[in-house]
Amino acid sequence: MIPEIGHFALALALGLALVQSILPLIGANRGKLLWMRSAKATAIGQLVLVGLAFAALMRSFIVSDFTVYNVAANSHSLKPMLFKVAGTWGSHEGSLLLWTLILTLFGAGVAFFGNNITETLKARTLSVQAWISTGFLSFMLLTSNPFDRIFPPPADGNDLNPLLQDVGLAMHPPLLYLGYVGFSIVFSFAVAALLEGRVDAAWARWVRPWTLAAWTFLTGGIVLGSWWAYYELGWGGWWFWDPVENSSFMPWLLGTALLHSAIVTEKRDSFKSWTILLAILTFSLSLLGTFVVRSGLLTSVHAFAVDPERGLYILFLLTLTIGGSLTLYAWRAPALEAGGVFKPISREAGLLVNNLFLGVATGTVLFGTLYPLFMEAVTGEKISVGAPFFNATFIPLMLPLVLLMGIGPFLSWKRADIPGVWQRLKFVALLSVLLTLLVGYLTRGGPLLAYIAMLLAIWLLMATLKEWAMRIRLFDVPFADAMRRARNLPRAAYGMTLAHSGLAVVMFGMIGSSAWKSEEVRFVTPGTTVAIAGFDVTYEGVERVRGPNYFSDRGTLDVKRDGEQVTVLYPERRFYPIAESSTTESAIRSTLAGDIYASIQEPAADSADESGAWILRILYEPLVFLIWIGSGMLILGGTVSISDRRLRVGAPRRKAAVPTNATPAE
Repeated sequence: MIPEIGHFALALALGLALVQSILPLIGANRGKLLWMRSAKATAIGQLVLVGLAFAALMRSFIVSDFTVYNVAANSHSLKPMLFKVAGTWGSHEGSLLLWTLILTLFGAGVAFFGNNITETLKARTLSVQAWISTGFLSFMLLTSNPFDRIFPPPADGNDLNPLLQDVGLAMHPPLLYLGYVGFSIVFSFAVAALLEGRVDAAWARWVRPWTLAAWTFLTGGIVLGSWWAYYELGWGGWWFWDPVENSSFMPWLLGTALLHSAIVTEKRDSFKSWTILLAILTFSLSLLGTFVVRSGLLTSVHAFAVDPERGLYILFLLTLTIGGSLTLYAWRAPALEAGGVFKPISREAGLLVNNLFLGVATGTVLFGTLYPLFMEAVTGEKISVGAPFFNATFIPLMLPLVLLMGIGPFLSWKRADIPGVWQRLKFVALLSVLLTLLVGYLTRGGPLLAYIAMLLAIWLLMATLKEWAMRIRLFDVPFADAMRRARNLPRAAYGMTLAHSGLAVVMFGMIGSSAWKSEEVRFVTPGTTVAIAGFDVTYEGVERVRGPNYFSDRGTLDVKRDGEQVTVLYPERRFYPIAESSTTESAIRSTLAGDIYASIQEPAADSADESGAWILRILYEPLVFLIWIGSGMLILGGTVSISDRRLRVGAPRRKAAVPTNATPAE
């Protein structure tokens, strides 16, 4: 009965979405106030109904209701409760329901908190959001019903993919979807502005907090997925340039450009067309990622569906959404006012170059992701575009951008004074060179590109701290006065400082773990000692351990340095009998200096039973922990910026919030 209630709730939500997609839009065009305000009730109603459906599906997983096909295919009675709950979004149908829930959540958020938005813009925005909801609700009900029944029900379920039975990955999809889908409301604002024919500073201020929220959530989702890959998959890497990883990275890149472009629109009334276009393209890439994951075009631990019919349906939605919005942009964008003018050397120009670099980088990743799929479709030949291509094309685009990020905050709006900027930054440049030489002395070897990247990362960190120090006039006024100025700085300024510094720290981790990594792979028996990066790691054997729904071969590694014990590591190899699948559970000893990373692989040949021989993989990853610290700074920077009162309150309410010809509904 509960699954049927959930199914019926989705059908009712589709009905509300259809009403919301039409009535407020007509009301905005005809000036009918009640019709426009109906969007608030329907948006909140959609959230309640889809939330009810999601709760019904989660309840089915919690109680192991195997009469629901989705539960039988993705759960098991012995699975820990956390992963039963996570199973709600661990399948194609469940993840699609989560996507739709978040879609309605953002729509209801604008309906509930958007009191300062003009009635016409709010109505049009919520109508556009309802168009998207209609597409995904109909997709679920027609092709991907999460409440399909199975009779007779199996005695137990098939279990969730063992790779997904992890705390990190359990939280990865919700965060990722909050980012992916969060850009939908920015897209809706952009299309509504095109329909209304007006983009101004007030519009940009309404859009900024939603863009910040989506970008922050997407950052968290990407980082959590990267962290999961690092400790769970056993290969010691944190990024693989997998097509599905790229599908989340591309909206992040364009979302970053959108965030900076919206600032220019708000502060200088410029970049209007840029901001609208970036809002459309960012969400379009989110939809493209959905198509790639669910169309059956690729096989991946990330991929959900291999049903071509589902792929065709999503392709239709993709074409309609992207094609329609870009057609509207081509029609209405030329009519947008140009806004403020600026010189080639100015903060506006710097942010324009920033957008160009991020746009080209996104295009590079898009090409590398889709080219193999296109070639396979045309020629039938499978080719691979992997890390060498992306490293050779993406990194050279990012390094000049990092240089510009250090300079940008020192540029004035409209026109900048180059000698003045150099005067402020020459000490930063000298200090960056000296610190890079120190890194070269300590490492004594490594690729030239690593030192160039390290120089730019140090430059970005030092320049960001210098800009913050100048804001509070540190060393120019008494310390008490500087601290008073620091307390009075807008939170958005702290958000920028945290985010830019965080990116520099992330770069330290990426460079160190890539350029100076050490690795040893050995065939070991109990008592074997492996030396790596000044540590002596002794393999002491493997014992069998039973888990809730798996069996584990757990190894013991004694780690010493200069004869002193540092730690004991316990890497595991788990076998899930229900899913008939194995996973690697790495053991990691993390410090700021670097990680000792160990994993054990399947027994070599058939000798494990006789001699206890296993394949042991040990890595030393210098500075890799800084990736997670820097990522946390990025997320914190976004969160602090959202909390800025100026963004939280939004633009002042216009006196003419409703057209003069607005009338009650007839």
